Amino acid sequence: MLNSERFEDVAPAQVYATLLDEGKYLCAVRTMYRILELADEVRERRDQLRHPQYAKPVLLATQPNEVWSWDLTKLPGPRKWTSFHLYVLLDILSRYVVGWMVAERESGALAKRLIEETCEKERIAPGELTLHSDRGPSMASQTVTQLHVQLGLAKSLSRPYVSNDNPFSESQFKTLKYRPSFPERFGCLEDARIFCRDFFDWYNNEHRHSGIGYMTPATVHHGEAEALTQARAEVLFEAYQQHPERFVRRVPEPPIVPPAVWINPPAKCRLHDTNEGH
Repeated sequence: MLNSERFEDVAPAQVYATLLDEGKYLCAVRTMYRILELADEVRERRDQLRHPQYAKPVLLATQPNEVWSWDLTKLPGPRKWTSFHLYVLLDILSRYVVGWMVAERESGALAKRLIEETCEKERIAPGELTLHSDRGPSMASQTVTQLHVQLGLAKSLSRPYVSNDNPFSESQFKTLKYRPSFPERFGCLEDARIFCRDFFDWYNNEHRHSGIGYMTPATVHHGEAEALTQARAEVLFEAYQQHPERFVRRVPEPPIVPPAVWINPPAKCRLHDTNEGH
């Protein structure tokens, strides 16, 4: 009876209750489980959706334009329940915003245009770049998927409902929305675009990011970090020579720009990497 076509996907308690309603009693529910156990058939019997297993993305960037993270966020519109959509492409090593767009809607076609134009601007060759995102409608759209193939981009997706799989974009959006000048609402689409134009100019060229040795994203993205680190070291060495008593034990060193950045580093790398999500 338990393995009949009628009850093969039904839990023993459901079988028991159904048969009782039909005026039949075969045995107790616990006895049904014992019978199934003897036949090595104790399992999930209910007919329900089986969720696929999603692999955890593991990504490494050792130079700019190797891994970009991209996402969308909503900007509050002029009235309640209205909003504009901000698309942002971010290089995870340099934290440089390589491309952005504000639009009235979320669209795979708009995302395709932004990615295509940004890859052209950054001179991305096929096979050079991994594009990482969550599983939103635009990211998973057929239009964007086809663009990956067309441009030779590797595609990486976060696991559903796991924000830590896309930490760099999440952190950048927090910086955006916690700016003192971020308004309660934007009056119109052009208002939102003007704000973002000023913000991303500040973010790329003036903001000294803690995750990249307190340098600006533009400095790291354009290969100027090593020279600036050396210049900072010379300033500190001169200060040490003039007043060694102000420093404990050794010459002070400037903040270090990490040579590599991970999204979900392998377990053996975690002790040596402190940049996940920063």
